[in-house]
Amino acid sequence: MQLRFEAVPVLHTERLEMREVRAADFMDFAAMWADPVVVKHITGVVSTRAESWVRMMSLAGSWPLNGFGYWIIIEKISGRFAGIAGFGELKREINPSIEGQPEAGWVLAHWAHGRGFATEAMGAAMDWGLPRFGGIKPVAIMDPDYPATRRVAQKCGFVEKELTTYKGEPCLIMEFAG
Repeated sequence: MQLRFEAVPVLHTERLEMREVRAADFMDFAAMWADPVVVKHITGVVSTRAESWVRMMSLAGSWPLNGFGYWIIIEKISGRFAGIAGFGELKREINPSIEGQPEAGWVLAHWAHGRGFATEAMGAAMDWGLPRFGGIKPVAIMDPDYPATRRVAQKCGFVEKELTTYKGEPCLIMEFAG
């Protein structure tokens, strides 16, 4: 699935601004991916600076390749980097295949956990994406033993689709129900 790309839209919520990835975001981005608390239920392994740089470049590259991608989340009141949220086409080798479905995802800096930012950001992302995806239902994959991520997905309209494995670990696939 590829959408037409013109520019990364800026989204605003009550507390957040969501914008394109910038090189100036790197220090905060790398710190987030190097935090064991942040990655515990994602990969379980902290990222090096080089791995974080490649990850950040791939987020920026998603927009021109797919017409959708991830936004940097900024808390409006403080101007602080809070994380990322959006959609990817990650070509995961997972059964059942989710290729061709936008994969919703979010990662927040440790300080931003538990504040409702993930739900707020993904709500805005879904409002932007759903009219553009032509009826293709987004999916989200997650650690089935992490209830916080499951709650965010449920609040954004996702329902459980299948319990499977990804890279040898249990993985829950949720799909948008709308």
